[in-house]
Amino acid sequence: MKETLNQLINHEVLSREDARNILIRMAKGEYNTSQTAAFLTVYMMRSVTIDELEGFRDALLELCLAVDLAAYDPVDLCGTGGDGKDTFNISTLASFVTAGAGIPVTKHGNYGVSSTCGSSNVLEFLGIRFSNEEDFLRKCIDTAGICILHAPLFHPAMKNVAPIRRELGVKTFFNMLGPMVNPAFPKNQIVGVFNLELARMYGYLYQNTDKKYTILHALDGYDEISLTGRTKTISHTSESMLLPDDFGIKQIRQEDITGGDSIEASAQIFMDVLQGKGTEAQNNVVSANAGIAIATVRNISPREGFEIARESLMRGDALKAFKTLQEIS
Repeated sequence: MKETLNQLINHEVLSREDARNILIRMAKGEYNTSQTAAFLTVYMMRSVTIDELEGFRDALLELCLAVDLAAYDPVDLCGTGGDGKDTFNISTLASFVTAGAGIPVTKHGNYGVSSTCGSSNVLEFLGIRFSNEEDFLRKCIDTAGICILHAPLFHPAMKNVAPIRRELGVKTFFNMLGPMVNPAFPKNQIVGVFNLELARMYGYLYQNTDKKYTILHALDGYDEISLTGRTKTISHTSESMLLPDDFGIKQIRQEDITGGDSIEASAQIFMDVLQGKGTEAQNNVVSANAGIAIATVRNISPREGFEIARESLMRGDALKAFKTLQEIS
Protein backbone atom coordinates (compact mmCIF):
# COMPACT_ATOMS: atom_id res chain seq x y z
CA MET A 1 0.00 0.00 0.00
CA LYS A 2 2.88 2.38 0.69
CA GLU A 3 3.96 2.13 -2.94
CA THR A 4 0.37 2.68 -4.12
CA LEU A 5 -0.08 5.74 -1.90
CA ASN A 6 3.16 7.26 -3.20
CA GLN A 7 1.94 6.58 -6.73
CA LEU A 8 -1.36 8.35 -6.03
CA ILE A 9 0.32 11.25 -4.21
CA ASN A 10 2.39 11.75 -7.38
CA HIS A 11 -0.87 12.19 -9.32
CA GLU A 12 -0.58 8.84 -11.07
CA VAL A 13 -3.66 6.70 -11.68
CA LEU A 14 -4.35 3.00 -11.18
CA SER A 15 -5.10 0.48 -13.88
CA ARG A 16 -8.42 -1.36 -13.73
CA GLU A 17 -6.65 -4.52 -12.55
CA ASP A 18 -4.61 -2.69 -9.88
CA ALA A 19 -7.75 -1.01 -8.55
CA ARG A 20 -9.49 -4.40 -8.39
CA ASN A 21 -6.58 -6.05 -6.58
CA ILE A 22 -6.21 -3.26 -4.03
CA LEU A 23 -9.88 -3.36 -3.10
CA ILE A 24 -9.80 -7.14 -2.74
CA ARG A 25 -6.76 -6.88 -0.44
CA MET A 26 -8.46 -4.08 1.50
CA ALA A 27 -11.53 -6.26 1.95
CA LYS A 28 -9.35 -9.06 3.29
CA GLY A 29 -7.96 -6.72 5.96
CA GLU A 30 -4.42 -6.65 4.58
CA TYR A 31 -4.07 -2.88 5.14
CA ASN A 32 -4.23 -1.03 8.46
CA THR A 33 -6.89 1.58 9.13
CA SER A 34 -4.55 4.53 8.49
CA GLN A 35 -3.56 3.16 5.10
CA THR A 36 -7.18 2.52 4.16
CA ALA A 37 -8.27 5.98 5.33
CA ALA A 38 -5.41 7.57 3.36
CA PHE A 39 -6.41 5.63 0.24
CA LEU A 40 -10.06 6.74 0.55
CA THR A 41 -8.96 10.33 1.18
CA VAL A 42 -7.07 10.50 -2.12
CA TYR A 43 -10.36 10.13 -3.97
CA MET A 44 -11.95 12.95 -2.01
CA MET A 45 -9.25 15.21 -3.42
CA ARG A 46 -9.22 14.07 -7.04
CA SER A 47 -11.63 12.41 -9.43
CA VAL A 48 -11.70 8.65 -9.81
CA THR A 49 -10.96 7.50 -13.37
CA ILE A 50 -13.26 5.17 -15.32
CA ASP A 51 -10.65 2.38 -15.15
CA GLU A 52 -10.36 2.78 -11.38
CA LEU A 53 -14.11 2.82 -10.90
CA GLU A 54 -14.48 -0.29 -13.05
CA GLY A 55 -11.76 -2.05 -11.06
CA PHE A 56 -13.40 -1.20 -7.74
CA ARG A 57 -16.75 -2.38 -9.10
CA ASP A 58 -15.25 -5.63 -10.38
CA ALA A 59 -13.79 -6.36 -6.95
CA LEU A 60 -17.06 -5.79 -5.08
CA LEU A 61 -19.09 -7.89 -7.53
CA GLU A 62 -16.50 -10.67 -7.33
CA LEU A 63 -16.64 -10.66 -3.52
CA CYS A 64 -20.40 -10.24 -3.07
CA LEU A 65 -22.92 -12.91 -2.12
CA ALA A 66 -24.93 -12.98 -5.34
CA VAL A 67 -28.66 -13.74 -5.29
CA ASP A 68 -30.53 -14.99 -8.36
CA LEU A 69 -33.78 -13.07 -8.80
CA ALA A 70 -33.50 -12.71 -12.58
CA ALA A 71 -36.80 -14.49 -13.19
CA TYR A 72 -38.62 -11.44 -11.79
CA ASP A 73 -36.81 -9.02 -14.17
CA PRO A 74 -36.67 -6.50 -11.31
CA VAL A 75 -35.65 -2.85 -11.17
CA ASP A 76 -33.45 -1.15 -8.59
CA LEU A 77 -33.85 2.49 -7.59
CA CYS A 78 -30.62 3.50 -5.89
CA GLY A 79 -28.83 6.80 -5.44
CA THR A 80 -25.17 7.26 -4.72
CA GLY A 81 -25.93 9.50 -1.76
CA GLY A 82 -23.28 12.02 -0.92
CA ASP A 83 -25.16 15.01 -2.32
CA GLY A 84 -25.26 16.68 1.13
CA LYS A 85 -28.90 17.67 0.65
CA ASP A 86 -30.48 15.70 3.54
CA THR A 87 -33.74 15.04 1.73
CA PHE A 88 -36.30 12.60 3.07
CA ASN A 89 -36.00 9.01 1.79
CA ILE A 90 -37.26 9.69 -1.72
CA SER A 91 -35.79 6.74 -3.65
CA THR A 92 -36.86 4.25 -0.95
CA LEU A 93 -40.43 5.55 -1.05
CA ALA A 94 -40.30 5.55 -4.85
CA SER A 95 -39.29 1.87 -4.67
CA PHE A 96 -42.52 0.98 -2.84
CA VAL A 97 -44.54 3.11 -5.25
CA THR A 98 -42.94 1.25 -8.17
CA ALA A 99 -43.67 -2.11 -6.52
CA GLY A 100 -47.25 -0.97 -5.91
CA ALA A 101 -47.54 -0.30 -9.64
CA GLY A 102 -46.76 -3.95 -10.35
CA ILE A 103 -43.06 -3.76 -11.20
CA PRO A 104 -40.82 -6.05 -9.07
CA VAL A 105 -38.12 -4.19 -7.14
CA THR A 106 -34.81 -5.39 -5.68
CA LYS A 107 -33.92 -2.35 -3.55
CA HIS A 108 -30.21 -2.14 -2.73
CA GLY A 109 -29.52 0.08 0.27
CA ASN A 110 -27.40 0.79 3.31
CA TYR A 111 -27.21 2.85 6.47
CA GLY A 112 -26.55 6.55 5.99
CA VAL A 113 -22.90 7.55 5.97
CA SER A 114 -22.99 11.18 4.84
CA SER A 115 -26.68 11.75 5.65
CA THR A 116 -28.80 11.56 8.80
CA CYS A 117 -30.89 8.61 7.75
CA GLY A 118 -30.12 6.18 4.96
CA SER A 119 -32.53 3.72 3.36
CA SER A 120 -31.64 0.92 5.78
CA ASN A 121 -31.94 3.18 8.84
CA VAL A 122 -35.56 4.06 8.18
CA LEU A 123 -36.61 0.58 7.04
CA GLU A 124 -35.00 -1.10 10.04
CA PHE A 125 -36.70 1.40 12.37
CA LEU A 126 -40.04 0.55 10.76
CA GLY A 127 -39.58 -3.18 11.35
CA ILE A 128 -38.36 -4.41 7.97
CA ARG A 129 -36.20 -7.51 8.32
CA PHE A 130 -32.92 -7.70 6.42
CA SER A 131 -31.84 -11.08 5.10
CA ASN A 132 -29.63 -12.59 2.42
CA GLU A 133 -31.62 -15.85 2.31
CA GLU A 134 -32.81 -16.37 -1.26
CA ASP A 135 -36.06 -18.11 -0.25
CA PHE A 136 -37.01 -15.21 2.02
CA LEU A 137 -36.21 -12.66 -0.70
CA ARG A 138 -38.27 -14.59 -3.25
CA LYS A 139 -41.18 -14.68 -0.79
CA CYS A 140 -40.89 -10.90 -0.40
CA ILE A 141 -41.07 -10.27 -4.15
CA ASP A 142 -43.82 -12.85 -4.65
CA THR A 143 -46.10 -11.30 -2.02
CA ALA A 144 -45.03 -7.66 -1.66
CA GLY A 145 -43.47 -7.05 -5.08
CA ILE A 146 -40.24 -5.83 -3.46
CA CYS A 147 -37.30 -7.17 -1.48
CA ILE A 148 -34.63 -5.25 0.40
CA LEU A 149 -30.99 -6.05 -0.25
CA HIS A 150 -29.19 -4.56 2.76
CA ALA A 151 -25.67 -4.05 1.43
CA PRO A 152 -23.63 -5.27 4.44
CA LEU A 153 -25.31 -8.70 4.26
CA PHE A 154 -24.26 -9.15 0.64
CA HIS A 155 -20.85 -7.49 0.82
CA PRO A 156 -19.39 -9.06 3.99
CA ALA A 157 -15.87 -8.44 2.74
CA MET A 158 -16.45 -4.71 3.31
CA LYS A 159 -16.75 -5.08 7.07
CA ASN A 160 -13.14 -3.89 7.43
CA VAL A 161 -13.93 -0.69 5.57
CA ALA A 162 -17.34 0.16 7.10
CA PRO A 163 -16.03 1.55 10.44
CA ILE A 164 -13.53 3.76 8.60
CA ARG A 165 -16.26 5.13 6.33
CA ARG A 166 -18.41 5.89 9.38
CA GLU A 167 -15.57 7.67 11.16
CA LEU A 168 -14.74 9.75 8.07
CA GLY A 169 -18.43 10.66 7.73
CA VAL A 170 -18.10 12.08 4.23
CA LYS A 171 -18.73 10.62 0.78
CA THR A 172 -16.04 8.35 -0.65
CA PHE A 173 -15.80 6.39 -3.89
CA PHE A 174 -17.90 3.71 -2.16
CA ASN A 175 -20.86 6.08 -2.58
CA MET A 176 -20.17 6.02 -6.30
CA LEU A 177 -20.17 2.21 -6.32
CA GLY A 178 -23.38 1.51 -4.39
CA PRO A 179 -25.78 1.40 -7.35
CA MET A 180 -23.32 -0.64 -9.45
CA VAL A 181 -22.98 -3.54 -7.05
CA ASN A 182 -26.55 -4.73 -6.46
CA PRO A 183 -26.07 -8.46 -5.69
CA ALA A 184 -29.18 -9.39 -7.71
CA PHE A 185 -27.57 -7.94 -10.87
CA PRO A 186 -30.90 -6.38 -12.03
CA LYS A 187 -31.32 -5.69 -15.73
CA ASN A 188 -33.35 -2.53 -15.00
CA GLN A 189 -31.87 0.31 -13.00
CA ILE A 190 -32.50 3.90 -11.95
CA VAL A 191 -29.31 5.50 -10.67
CA GLY A 192 -29.14 8.90 -9.01
CA VAL A 193 -25.66 10.48 -8.86
CA PHE A 194 -24.28 13.50 -7.03
CA ASN A 195 -22.52 15.26 -9.93
CA LEU A 196 -22.51 15.47 -13.72
CA GLU A 197 -19.05 13.98 -14.07
CA LEU A 198 -20.21 10.80 -12.34
CA ALA A 199 -23.36 10.75 -14.48
CA ARG A 200 -21.12 10.69 -17.56
CA MET A 201 -18.98 7.91 -16.09
CA TYR A 202 -22.03 5.80 -15.27
CA GLY A 203 -23.37 6.41 -18.76
CA TYR A 204 -20.10 5.23 -20.26
CA LEU A 205 -19.99 2.09 -18.09
CA TYR A 206 -23.67 1.21 -18.52
CA GLN A 207 -23.71 1.64 -22.29
CA ASN A 208 -21.60 -1.52 -22.50
CA THR A 209 -24.23 -3.58 -20.68
CA ASP A 210 -27.61 -5.04 -21.62
CA LYS A 211 -29.41 -3.03 -18.93
CA LYS A 212 -32.38 -0.76 -19.30
CA TYR A 213 -31.30 2.23 -17.26
CA THR A 214 -31.80 5.90 -16.52
CA ILE A 215 -29.09 7.89 -14.75
CA LEU A 216 -30.30 11.02 -12.95
CA HIS A 217 -28.62 14.17 -11.69
CA ALA A 218 -30.51 17.31 -10.71
CA LEU A 219 -28.43 20.27 -11.85
CA ASP A 220 -28.71 21.95 -8.46
CA GLY A 221 -26.92 19.01 -6.87
CA TYR A 222 -29.40 16.27 -5.97
CA ASP A 223 -28.78 12.59 -6.71
CA GLU A 224 -32.41 12.17 -7.80
CA ILE A 225 -35.20 14.11 -9.49
CA SER A 226 -35.77 16.94 -7.02
CA LEU A 227 -38.32 19.01 -9.01
CA THR A 228 -36.42 22.09 -7.76
CA GLY A 229 -35.12 22.67 -11.29
CA ARG A 230 -33.79 20.73 -14.26
CA THR A 231 -32.60 17.12 -14.10
CA LYS A 232 -30.07 15.65 -16.51
CA THR A 233 -30.97 12.13 -17.64
CA ILE A 234 -28.83 9.60 -19.48
CA SER A 235 -30.62 6.42 -20.49
CA HIS A 236 -30.11 3.33 -22.66
CA THR A 237 -32.01 5.13 -25.43
CA SER A 238 -31.23 8.86 -25.12
CA GLU A 239 -29.99 11.86 -23.16
CA SER A 240 -32.33 14.65 -22.16
CA MET A 241 -33.15 17.37 -19.67
CA LEU A 242 -36.25 16.81 -17.52
CA LEU A 243 -38.31 19.69 -16.16
CA PRO A 244 -41.18 19.55 -13.64
CA ASP A 245 -43.44 20.57 -16.52
CA ASP A 246 -42.61 17.28 -18.26
CA PHE A 247 -44.59 15.59 -15.47
CA GLY A 248 -47.35 18.18 -15.69
CA ILE A 249 -46.48 19.71 -12.29
CA LYS A 250 -44.92 22.87 -10.88
CA GLN A 251 -41.38 23.44 -9.66
CA ILE A 252 -40.91 23.16 -5.88
CA ARG A 253 -38.51 24.65 -3.33
CA GLN A 254 -35.58 22.87 -1.69
CA GLU A 255 -37.14 23.20 1.76
CA ASP A 256 -40.19 21.27 0.52
CA ILE A 257 -38.22 18.01 0.37
CA THR A 258 -35.99 18.29 3.43
CA GLY A 259 -35.75 15.17 5.57
CA GLY A 260 -36.08 14.68 9.31
CA ASP A 261 -33.27 15.51 11.73
CA SER A 262 -33.46 12.03 13.30
CA ILE A 263 -34.35 8.50 12.27
CA GLU A 264 -37.67 8.84 14.12
CA ALA A 265 -38.54 12.05 12.27
CA SER A 266 -37.49 10.53 8.94
CA ALA A 267 -39.65 7.47 9.59
CA GLN A 268 -42.61 9.74 10.36
CA ILE A 269 -42.23 11.54 7.02
CA PHE A 270 -41.86 8.16 5.30
CA MET A 271 -45.12 6.83 6.75
CA ASP A 272 -46.98 10.11 6.23
CA VAL A 273 -46.21 9.98 2.51
CA LEU A 274 -47.16 6.29 2.20
CA GLN A 275 -50.42 6.85 4.10
CA GLY A 276 -51.50 9.69 1.84
CA LYS A 277 -50.69 12.40 4.37
CA GLY A 278 -47.69 13.79 2.50
CA THR A 279 -47.57 17.33 1.12
CA GLU A 280 -48.18 17.87 -2.58
CA ALA A 281 -44.45 18.50 -3.07
CA GLN A 282 -43.50 15.28 -1.25
CA ASN A 283 -46.03 13.23 -3.21
CA ASN A 284 -44.91 14.73 -6.51
CA VAL A 285 -41.18 14.19 -5.98
CA VAL A 286 -41.71 10.55 -4.96
CA SER A 287 -44.05 9.98 -7.91
CA ALA A 288 -41.60 11.61 -10.34
CA ASN A 289 -38.77 9.28 -9.29
CA ALA A 290 -41.00 6.21 -9.31
CA GLY A 291 -42.44 7.42 -12.61
CA ILE A 292 -39.02 7.37 -14.25
CA ALA A 293 -38.49 3.81 -13.02
CA ILE A 294 -41.84 2.74 -14.46
CA ALA A 295 -41.19 4.62 -17.70
CA THR A 296 -37.74 3.03 -18.07
CA VAL A 297 -39.02 -0.52 -17.57
CA ARG A 298 -42.16 -0.14 -19.68
CA ASN A 299 -40.73 2.11 -22.41
CA ILE A 300 -43.31 4.86 -21.89
CA SER A 301 -43.01 8.62 -21.40
CA PRO A 302 -42.02 10.20 -18.05
CA ARG A 303 -45.47 11.81 -17.90
CA GLU A 304 -47.21 8.44 -18.30
CA GLY A 305 -44.88 6.87 -15.73
CA PHE A 306 -45.63 9.71 -13.31
CA GLU A 307 -49.40 9.21 -13.64
CA ILE A 308 -49.08 5.48 -12.93
CA ALA A 309 -46.83 6.18 -9.93
CA ARG A 310 -49.16 8.85 -8.57
CA GLU A 311 -52.05 6.40 -8.76
CA SER A 312 -50.02 3.70 -6.95
CA LEU A 313 -49.27 6.16 -4.14
CA MET A 314 -52.67 7.83 -3.78
CA ARG A 315 -54.68 4.60 -4.15
CA GLY A 316 -52.68 2.96 -1.35
CA ASP A 317 -50.95 0.32 -3.48
CA ALA A 318 -47.51 1.49 -2.32
CA LEU A 319 -48.66 1.35 1.32
CA LYS A 320 -50.01 -2.16 0.76
CA ALA A 321 -46.63 -3.29 -0.61
CA PHE A 322 -44.91 -1.83 2.45
CA LYS A 323 -47.33 -3.34 4.96
CA THR A 324 -47.02 -6.75 3.27
CA LEU A 325 -43.22 -6.52 3.62
CA GLN A 326 -43.65 -5.57 7.27
CA GLU A 327 -45.86 -8.61 7.88
CA ILE A 328 -43.39 -10.97 6.20
CA SER A 329 -40.64 -9.51 8.38
